[in-house]
Amino acid sequence: MSGAHREAIQKQIHQDWANREYIEVITASIKRITDFLNSFDMSCRSRLAVLNEKLTTLERRIDYLEACVTQGETLT
Repeated sequence: MSGAHREAIQKQIHQDWANREYIEVITASIKRITDFLNSFDMSCRSRLAVLNEKLTTLERRIDYLEACVTQGETLT
């Protein structure tokens, strides 16, 4: 095997390792982004569920007050 051929193979091996390291960095970054987005999604869903409960409670109160006003009852 000639020296030039050996250098070419070593260069390819070095480039392959560099590519693998780059792919590993990109993969880890995508995983961190995915973890963040999943966490954000769960947080938003939880907060929206709480807001939905509060809105439902307010809607029920409004319905009750409208019914009272419609029937001419006094509020106590």
